[in-house]
Amino acid sequence: MSLSVSTPPAGPPPEQAGLALSPSRAADFKQCPLKYRFRAVDRLPEAPSRQAVRGTVVHAVLEQLFELPAAERVPAAAEALLPAAWERVRAERPEAGELITEAEFPAFAAEVAALLASYYRLEDPTAFDPESCELRLETASADGVPLRGFVDRLDAGPGGALRVVDYKTGKAPGVTQETRALFQLKFYALMMFRTRGVVPTELRLIYLADEQVLTYTPDAAELERFERTLAALWRAVTEAARTGDFRPSTGWLCAYCDFKPLCPAYGGTPPPYPGPQAASDLEVAEEQD
Repeated sequence: MSLSVSTPPAGPPPEQAGLALSPSRAADFKQCPLKYRFRAVDRLPEAPSRQAVRGTVVHAVLEQLFELPAAERVPAAAEALLPAAWERVRAERPEAGELITEAEFPAFAAEVAALLASYYRLEDPTAFDPESCELRLETASADGVPLRGFVDRLDAGPGGALRVVDYKTGKAPGVTQETRALFQLKFYALMMFRTRGVVPTELRLIYLADEQVLTYTPDAAELERFERTLAALWRAVTEAARTGDFRPSTGWLCAYCDFKPLCPAYGGTPPPYPGPQAASDLEVAEEQD
C-alpha cells in the first residue's frame, strides 16, 4: 500500500481530561466494561505475574540497549544490561522484588536471557538506529477522542517512512487472539497518523517466546474506518463513566481475572463508584507481555 503524507485536520480538544483510550484500556472495555472500571477508574491493585515482570525487564533491557552506539549492541552487551534493568524495575515496582526473590533471581535471569537471545535471532540491532524508544504519544482523533499510548520503538526510513515496533515476550496469538493484536497495531497506526500526518509503512509485533513476527500495513482509509470504531467505543466509555454503569461481560478469561471476587456475576460486590472525576488513563501500566 502507498505511503500517505497528507496532514489530517487536528481533532478538537478532549472533552474529559482524565479519561482517555489506550490500546490496553480500550481492549479492556471491549472485553469487559467492569474490568475497565476496576483498572481505569477505581485503579485497584493487581498482583504482578512472573510473566508480566519478565516482560517489563526485557523491555527495560532493550530500551537501554538502543542507547548504546550501534556497533556495541551485541548479545553480550544485552546480557550485561540485565542486572541493572532488574534493579530499575524492582525500584519502580517493589512488588516485583517480592515476587522474584534473591534465591529465584538466577532462574528468572536465565528466562530473560533466553528471550533476549530470541530477539537477536529475529533482528540485528547493530544494523540500524531507531528514531526513538519508549515513545509516549498523546493526541486526539478527528472526533475528539483522546488517545494515549507508549510505542516500544519507532524506526524512520528514507522519505519519512515509519515503522512501529512492539515487543511481546509471550507467544504469537492464535486465530482467536489475532484480532486483539491487530487492534493494538491499528491503534498505534492511527496515533502516528494523527500526530505526524503519515501512515506508517509497517507495524511489527515481535513475539520472543516462539520467535514469530506479525506485521501489518495500514492505509489511510482503513485507519479512518478504525477511527469511527474508536469513536463509538469512546461514547460507550464516557456514558458508563457518567452513569457508573460498567456491566460485567463473562467469558473464559474470567478465570484469570484478579477482580473476579468483586464481580457481581460471581457473587461479588464492587466498591462504591468513585465518580467520573476519578477516572484516568493507565497507559503507563500497559502490560508488557
